[in-house]
Amino acid sequence: METAAVQAVTGELRYLDPASTVLRRFTAPGASVNTGNYLAYRVPIRNGRPVRERFTLDRHGFELVRHASAVRDFTDRAEVDRVYPGEVAEFVRARTGADRVATLGWVLRRSADPAANASQPQAALVHCDFSVAGAVPRARDAYADRFPGGPGYRRALLTSVWRVFTPPPQDWPLALCDYASLGPEEGLDNRLYFVDAIPADLYAQMPPDAPGTSGFEFHHNPAHQWWYFPGMTRDEVLFFKFNDSDHARAWRVPHSAFRDPAARGTQPRHSIEFRTVAYFE
Repeated sequence: METAAVQAVTGELRYLDPASTVLRRFTAPGASVNTGNYLAYRVPIRNGRPVRERFTLDRHGFELVRHASAVRDFTDRAEVDRVYPGEVAEFVRARTGADRVATLGWVLRRSADPAANASQPQAALVHCDFSVAGAVPRARDAYADRFPGGPGYRRALLTSVWRVFTPPPQDWPLALCDYASLGPEEGLDNRLYFVDAIPADLYAQMPPDAPGTSGFEFHHNPAHQWWYFPGMTRDEVLFFKFNDSDHARAWRVPHSAFRDPAARGTQPRHSIEFRTVAYFE
């Protein structure tokens, strides 16, 4: 994609330190801790709004899509549980042409006072939520649980539907790395554990059945091309890939929140991300 004429901000993204070897992330209500060390890099992050129609899920790994929700209050967990899963599943099915969609749940994130409304902090590290090691069993188990009589599937696509519900502009928007700028061998597995409280010893042996998954962490690469979409409204979503079993397409998207140095008059960003697995039989 031609990028010379597209405006950019210089944002700070935190990549994995090449010296870090034991990679674990612990997520508890209102807190998240990594064992990896991260280094800050100042990189150009381009404004994708003027060229939003050029982005496609299967070429770039992400797209900005208009999608209104009937949810009135995204901090009302009962309302979200009642209304939003069906909306998201139908959106993913229609957008991808999948035969079936399994919903994996949702997370609120807030850039200030993240414990409010049982939210998480903004995810301000370059990562992808599912590595191959994490995606394969997650897709398999979700299919067996939700569609026990199904014929099986030839392709599984894990995605995020990411929505901001506080008014623009956002202080911490989401940056996405164009898949076309990502090397095929990039990414290191990072084990994610879901815990009630952050453990005192982050390196202690964990039970083999401890709930969690495996994602990707990334080292800095100056070839990476980063994009963001400033001024998002609650009637837009960023739809992007965590992991696609079909590697002939864009199949993963590194991403990270970053502080927008150009944004003025902001309030803390509050967002909801919803994870799904789309199955193609």
